[in-house]
Amino acid sequence: MTATEHTAPGVHAPDQHTGPSSEDGARKPWTVLVVALVAQILVVLDISVVNTALPSIADSLRLHGGQLQWLVTAYLVMSGGGLLLGGRIADSLPRRRVFLTGLSVFTGASILSGFARNANELIAARAGQGLAAALMTPAALSLIMTTYSGDQRRKGLATWGAVGSMGVAAGVLFGGALTTWTGWQSIFWINGPIGAAALIAAAKVLPHTSTPKVGLRQFDLPGAVTVLGALMTLMYVLGTTANAGWLSAHTVVGFAVSAALLAAFARIEHRSARPLVPPHTWKVRSLVSGTAVMLGVTGILVGAVFLTSIYVQGVLGYSALRTGVAFLPFAFAITAGAHLARHLLGRAAPRTLAVVGLVLTAGAAMLLSTATSGADYASDLLPGLMLLGVGVGMVFVPVSISAMAGIPTQHAGLASGFLMTGHEIGAAFGVAALSAVATTAGSLTTSAAIVTGYGRGFVAAAILAGLVAIIAWVRMSATPVAAGAGAMHGH
Repeated sequence: MTATEHTAPGVHAPDQHTGPSSEDGARKPWTVLVVALVAQILVVLDISVVNTALPSIADSLRLHGGQLQWLVTAYLVMSGGGLLLGGRIADSLPRRRVFLTGLSVFTGASILSGFARNANELIAARAGQGLAAALMTPAALSLIMTTYSGDQRRKGLATWGAVGSMGVAAGVLFGGALTTWTGWQSIFWINGPIGAAALIAAAKVLPHTSTPKVGLRQFDLPGAVTVLGALMTLMYVLGTTANAGWLSAHTVVGFAVSAALLAAFARIEHRSARPLVPPHTWKVRSLVSGTAVMLGVTGILVGAVFLTSIYVQGVLGYSALRTGVAFLPFAFAITAGAHLARHLLGRAAPRTLAVVGLVLTAGAAMLLSTATSGADYASDLLPGLMLLGVGVGMVFVPVSISAMAGIPTQHAGLASGFLMTGHEIGAAFGVAALSAVATTAGSLTTSAAIVTGYGRGFVAAAILAGLVAIIAWVRMSATPVAAGAGAMHGH
């Protein structure tokens, strides 16, 4: 695949670098990748780590159902809504500084989350974590892009994609274990020492870069606020459909307000001298298609984890720790799927691997939708979870690699923010949408309602997987990565 298939006017300028890069072919040490992955693990774990702790948090802080959902979605919406701005900042300011700032704020917000005394404090602290992640994530991914090239870059991006999917499943296990052994506060406090160690390591290994001084006026802050408002409104409306109804005035008006804010965002972007998403970005087929697939598969993954966590605790009576252990095979299956995809990338096209993974995901979702109130974990849940894990694991790797193919280093932050926006918004949408479908059966407070809602949610997940598979087949690259390796340098 040639670079012209991935880039558009205004994107390809591979000779303009904003920092050291290994474009000369020299191998670089993996220290930068390790630091970036630790940060990514912290960000991704916090997507799902609260799932198994929700009952304990609810009892401790006396939270109701709507507040529980916002403990998950506040983090995801603030992260996803801020990633576009974070990506622009990572391209305009020294990435090292942006990364360290994001990691510092994330660590501090995590500690504050553990000290929260009520729902409002905890939701606010979770939102702070999300905004910090919006700075840290694109900076971390662009550091991988600008530090490594060729086979090293492909391996780094493949590992990044695998960690992104495995972390969601592993978060349930860690959340369950920490909640059972030390209390729900520790799921946030554990980020303190890990974040501090990562900060020390990052300060030593991340390269110093020089970039022109940029003021706040150079960034499209009105656009960032508008898109964030649109996403928050959408998530709020989805979260209230169970009580208000899909066709109620409350729901219809809410959707209309969200659509109006998105339209305002598009208008602001069109008029802005430095838009969050420059117009030429939409012409980069690999990035746009990869982001669309990333959004869909992440929504399925995180929504599935959310629904299954409620099901095994509310119907099968699992403790937080047992729930976490139940997800351990799922995490191993994701690892296996990612490893298989990375092994096949040189011989199979990214779209082929993604479609196969999505077909497996759809089949797994239909299998899981048949679970009843008397389900047995080993025979009724485990096969579906294993198949789902292999499926999503096979999707994340080719999407992460092909989406960033052909992106020159000076636009790595923008591209990273764009791609990871799909990841975070997909996660928020998956929780909100699948739980909204599930709660059409009634509030998820009784065993019967949970079983019915669980089945409906996974049928919706299967349909979504099929739609995303169509997008992947039509829009993603039909050329094996090895054959188009040169495009990854932006040449």
